[in-house]
Amino acid sequence: MSSELFDAMNYLEKEKGIDKNLLLEALEAALISAYKKNFNSATNVRVDINEEESAMKVLARKEIVEEVMDPQQEISLEEANDIDPNYEIEDVIEVEVTPMDFGRIAAQAAKQVVTQRVREAERGIIYGEYVDREEDVMTGIIQRKDPRFVYVNLGKIEARLPEGEQMPTETYEVHDRLKVFVTKVENSNKGPHIYVSRTHPGLLKRLFEMEVPEIYDGTVEVMSVAREAGDRSKISVYAEDQEIDPVGSCVGQRGQRVQAIVNELKGEKIDIVQWSEDPVEYVSNALSPSKVVEVLVDEEDKATTVIVPDYQLSLAIGKRGQNARLAAKLTGWKIDIKSESEAREQGLLSTEEADMEDEDVFDEELSED
Repeated sequence: MSSELFDAMNYLEKEKGIDKNLLLEALEAALISAYKKNFNSATNVRVDINEEESAMKVLARKEIVEEVMDPQQEISLEEANDIDPNYEIEDVIEVEVTPMDFGRIAAQAAKQVVTQRVREAERGIIYGEYVDREEDVMTGIIQRKDPRFVYVNLGKIEARLPEGEQMPTETYEVHDRLKVFVTKVENSNKGPHIYVSRTHPGLLKRLFEMEVPEIYDGTVEVMSVAREAGDRSKISVYAEDQEIDPVGSCVGQRGQRVQAIVNELKGEKIDIVQWSEDPVEYVSNALSPSKVVEVLVDEEDKATTVIVPDYQLSLAIGKRGQNARLAAKLTGWKIDIKSESEAREQGLLSTEEADMEDEDVFDEELSED
């Protein structure tokens, strides 16, 4: 056997990270299979590969008998004693049975094994490299697209962006660069497959982690994300340190941090709200930018009735109910929004309370103006 084969194995181990011992085991199995196929051998053979001498030989296990009935399985005591005079009847010995032209068969088997193992190992390496990137953001370049997928080159592999994970407001063109959220990495007979998303709420969370150092280091925590991709999202944040403003940290100076994320998401509007364990405060914050007069909480059904000024009703509900829908997703509470006049009619808000609330809202708006 040529020393070039072992040189190639050493190279693959060094450059590709493929264990040479695995290659040798696979080569041995392939040589045994080739020997049995080409030389009608029994199953009692093994291949001994000597790397130092760049040599190999086929060895057959045979039992020592007085009279040989099956030459493939048995050997006479006389022949065995020619090898070693200490052998006795019923001993099992290994006899070299390497054919003269076995080198050609070995070369073919080696080529097939090395090619197959290299392919498998590369797939395994790629899978191992990307399986830990699930639920992470990666940057890629669009290579091609078809009716089902947009294919994004992530470096060593092409990820699939399914139609259902594409933002309705985006147009994907070949050579465009974009950030994607890795939703699934799976291994198959044809190699690893990676699926990515542009609509997943996790993309928004990861983008904030990348843009806001306080989130990355854990000073500010993202508590919840609600998203209608391409249109509007809400994200709630919390800081245990009362001196830190979690919302301000996410917005950044002159809105630079959040604006970078908005640009990446092609203009998607993002509401950043303060998280609170108090459902009254949390739901009120989640309905931003609308003003809230009162929040009535039903702990048992995890439902709230939110009363807003009459002129704020449409803002609280939002276009096609979007603001209320996102707030409910964000908080995990059912939200029923009522105007002040409707709440009074239903006895949910007394006239005196409503007047006081109106004054508070007016004073607050006047202060903001």
